[in-house]
Amino acid sequence: MATAFEARVSAVRRFNRFYTRQIGILDGRYLRSPFSLTEVRVLYELAHREETTASELVHDLALDPGYLSRMLRSFVRRGIVARSTAAADGRKSLLTLSARGRKAFAPLDAKAREQIGELLAPLAPRSQDRLVASMREIETALAARSKLARTISLRTHRPGDMGWVVQRHGALYWEEYGWDERFEALVAGIVAKFIEHLDPARERCWIAELDGEPVGSVFCVKQSQTVAKLRLLLVEPRARGLGIGRRLVDECVAFARSAGYREMVLWTNDVLVAARHIYERAGFTLVESERHTSFGKRLVGESWRLRL
Repeated sequence: MATAFEARVSAVRRFNRFYTRQIGILDGRYLRSPFSLTEVRVLYELAHREETTASELVHDLALDPGYLSRMLRSFVRRGIVARSTAAADGRKSLLTLSARGRKAFAPLDAKAREQIGELLAPLAPRSQDRLVASMREIETALAARSKLARTISLRTHRPGDMGWVVQRHGALYWEEYGWDERFEALVAGIVAKFIEHLDPARERCWIAELDGEPVGSVFCVKQSQTVAKLRLLLVEPRARGLGIGRRLVDECVAFARSAGYREMVLWTNDVLVAARHIYERAGFTLVESERHTSFGKRLVGESWRLRL
């Protein structure tokens, strides 16, 4: 007689068979395209990241390095993927989806959305919500076991992001450090100035997403013609430990270099220990510190600098 655990295993396998049939991934070619399901998954990651490396794809997708290497060589040969050398590290090869690759991926992405829409459409809105909630529960339960199950991407800002940046800075710094609403007001002023006086060629904001939800931010702003300033680095508690803060800072530094700045500066406080470690790793050095009282707390402010 099967045990309760064996019955659960059978139930999960039954659901897997049912769902793979529903979304049509049993065919060798995904959505009747020239690509396999795994190839489309890699293309999806490349389409939703400004740039990445093969090692990051291996880690995030849990792919065999040799298999991914052969796939990427094929993509490069077909003009779907472009390789370039990282400005910050000549040993690192960056991968981006080419114009041809984006043209090939766009109809697949649209068709996948249409397919899921057809799957949901016959259901009443309340049933749709229950289905999505159940899927989120499955995702949360299994992702807690393995960080490899999470999808991390960086993108530039869009309408609505600035409000999120202000709200999350205000709420998190109050919860974690007891900083009052004057800090939220400071952040609001920074983002308002960023939007009103944005120089797209020399200034940029990145939003980090985890499984499609915003969990982090960083800004590169112009302090002078030769000096860039890193501002508003934030990573949500649930997304910490995944390397998101490091990726945000690395992206910001690489952009500052490519924009022609000679150095990058930032201001922080010594209580932000995790952020300070990220800055040190990126090559920033502490140049000045002073005590101050701000946001209802006695703090030690620090100025850091990185020669580009």
